[in-house]
Amino acid sequence: MATTLPGTDIVLVGVGWTGGIVAAELTKKGYQVVGLERGKPRTTEDYLMVHDELRYAQRNEMMQDLSKETWTVRHDPDQTALPYRQHGSFLIGDGVGGSGEHWNGLTYRFMPYDFEIRSKTIERYGESKIPADMPLQDWGITYDEMVPYFEKFEQMAGISGETNPIKEMPQVTFPTPPLKETPAMVMFREAATNLGYHPYVAPAATLSETYTNPDGITRGACQYCGFCERFGCEYGAKASPTVTVLPVAEQTGNFEVRPYCNVRRILHENGKATGVLYVDTTTGEEFIQPAKVVVLSAYILNNVKLLLLSKIGTPYNPETQTGVIGKNYCYQMTSAGSTGFFEGKEFNLYAGTGALAGVLDDFNGDNFDHTDLDFLHGGNIALGHYGKRPIANNSTPKGTPSWGAEFKDASIKWANSTLGVGSQGSVLPHKHNYLDLDPTYTDQFGDPLLRITFNYRENERNQQKFIREITTKILKEMGATEVTTPGDQGDWDITKYQTTHNTGGAIMGADPKTSALNNYLQMWDCENLFIPGANAFAHNSGMNPTGTVGALAYRAAEGIEKYLQNGGGSLV
Repeated sequence: MATTLPGTDIVLVGVGWTGGIVAAELTKKGYQVVGLERGKPRTTEDYLMVHDELRYAQRNEMMQDLSKETWTVRHDPDQTALPYRQHGSFLIGDGVGGSGEHWNGLTYRFMPYDFEIRSKTIERYGESKIPADMPLQDWGITYDEMVPYFEKFEQMAGISGETNPIKEMPQVTFPTPPLKETPAMVMFREAATNLGYHPYVAPAATLSETYTNPDGITRGACQYCGFCERFGCEYGAKASPTVTVLPVAEQTGNFEVRPYCNVRRILHENGKATGVLYVDTTTGEEFIQPAKVVVLSAYILNNVKLLLLSKIGTPYNPETQTGVIGKNYCYQMTSAGSTGFFEGKEFNLYAGTGALAGVLDDFNGDNFDHTDLDFLHGGNIALGHYGKRPIANNSTPKGTPSWGAEFKDASIKWANSTLGVGSQGSVLPHKHNYLDLDPTYTDQFGDPLLRITFNYRENERNQQKFIREITTKILKEMGATEVTTPGDQGDWDITKYQTTHNTGGAIMGADPKTSALNNYLQMWDCENLFIPGANAFAHNSGMNPTGTVGALAYRAAEGIEKYLQNGGGSLV
């Protein structure tokens, strides 16, 4: 029988970026916050020996143990889903700090177009432009309303960046200057400018100079060692929860983190959450943590799974397109990138940072005319200088054998002479892309696994054909002696890493019939349950999502404070 603990003001399910921001903001106001984290405790000292590609990038030291908890995957509703048994298409972290510890650090703001995508599409092209099987929705909040929360996240993290030269994009003055521009990035900027595009240095959560944020946290500048994606930062130059918001919460004396605690249910009665049921995985004991407010601040897939297991909200039905839990699951598209080989040139590609890139948004959102195109939205286009690691990166020209002496010779020859121009392509919702509980497979506790039903649809496949022509054109303008252009987008392949940008499943909006959350990330069906993660995205944009996730977490923290001060009730 579970032991009931003393109550608290707020309980967090997961202690990553969103949980850390909520904890910092509300403990500063005097509220008592308990953070339940299924993984281990973590500090910067854990990263002192982190430059080990085999341990962290190949064997995924910081990622979830899939033998205890995973997901099942299929492409369409008429297929049988099978478990995701090896890390592939995406990498979900665990431990204090969550995925906010091993991320790259690219920190964009979603566009004004994104927050009102349905309204703006109809306004420019008419309603017939939106396919019948695409449940495209506005987010229930505008970009202008989001600006103060974006600014809070950027100031807290110390984002380094350059203002976007396209006036329709967010015009941001970042707290620190852009990162250094490498020779390859200069070539990208010159080539893109020659073609009439508008390149700039990408906004990064790795500091370009020493910075003290509004909470008094001082961090040093990036060393360009290249160990960012899949690694923690031993310098603290990369913003992560453990070097920004979590120390602030802990210093108040109002925050308690409990590691190795896996939440199995949100407890509720009469339309309100009463707390959570969790297991201390070091002893197997079960506990009930009562709270005035419950915050689901785990990764999006775990947030949606807990809602479904706890029977909160109406599950999405793909046949009737009713219900909201599991709806509008979206991934991201990275297959439009091209590779250029530069005979006789070397670029020192082993150095860099996870967020060092030249980028352009000329073909993102609705920055270009879609009237005669067979898709909506688009994606950014970037040349990244992220630090190529020797095990993972062996680019060779098309036709080179994939093993043997010829492969080894070509790998060595081109190791520092190969550049990629890639894209973070948007994915828009489709009625048959959704999340629900698997009827067959269970986790370590005997609970059903979350089932992912997803495939790239016509909108994404057409977008990929369009964007790949641009990435190829830029590399040719840069002077590449040979360019490899990708083929058509096939079915979603879960065996190869693409991106960890999963979104949707408990989306925000203006109508309880079509969304799970209002614009304070407060659940329509359970007024003291807040869910500030990428699960709230009504679609996935053409850029990295963490800046928008962080902004929504600040919005939720403000909402939770209002809710507690008001003594309850809907905030919208």
